[in-house]
Amino acid sequence: MSKLTHMDEQGRVAMVDTSAKATTARRAVASAQVLMSPETVAAVRAHRTPKGDPVETARLAGIMAAKRTADLIPLCHPLALTHVDVRAEVRDVGVYIEAEAATSAQTGVEMEALTAAAVAALTVYDMCKALDKAMTITDVRLESKSGGKSGDYERIPEG
Repeated sequence: MSKLTHMDEQGRVAMVDTSAKATTARRAVASAQVLMSPETVAAVRAHRTPKGDPVETARLAGIMAAKRTADLIPLCHPLALTHVDVRAEVRDVGVYIEAEAATSAQTGVEMEALTAAAVAALTVYDMCKALDKAMTITDVRLESKSGGKSGDYERIPEG
């Protein structure tokens, strides 16, 4: 196993020094799911939830969250994002969310994409909780990333 990157020689938490790294194009895609009852899915599809449209509200919340990742995750570098997109699809089991973040920087945007997906999922929950408190947020995960020293990553499809 490789050395933990956020620890110094004394074992203390430390921010990674990226000053020697090359600035390259970075992109990451993350996803999440909000599982819900069929009745709640029907309400989301019909835009009949007590707080309004959870899908569009979640998209906006995810975009805003990606831009604030360094404020939420203590050792993340603040990044000037060049692109953030959050897509949400209502499926038979709930809402599937996919978030994409991009920049040209010395460090990756995986955490920005993951934060966008997670906050979008939390927003769907918040918008629908009056209808269904048993919803489950699941599968918050990195789907792909490109750029940087560690190279590209693509999740292998399940099944």
